[in-house]
Amino acid sequence: MEKPSHADMDAFYAALLTLKTTQECREFFEDLCTIKELQALSQRFRVACLLDEGRNYLEVSEATGASSATISRVNRCLNYGTGYRRVLDARKGNANG
Repeated sequence: MEKPSHADMDAFYAALLTLKTTQECREFFEDLCTIKELQALSQRFRVACLLDEGRNYLEVSEATGASSATISRVNRCLNYGTGYRRVLDARKGNANG
């Protein structure tokens, strides 16, 4: 599979920004993704939420069914990335920036 260009990715992200409601997001992602892809994305986000609450890997795994590799990757993104942190902080009402 050919790697998408930055322009293609930017167009995709811009399209996401046009969605205004949970229902609009649901409809778009149900058209875009398979059930398995949606489950994987949702699981990763739930893992991030639980890690952000201070849950340990075992608790997160038991609650979500996620593998230790998935939990570790999400944790790394929480610690060194900005995407999860921005969304989690915004959901808590204390976004920085």
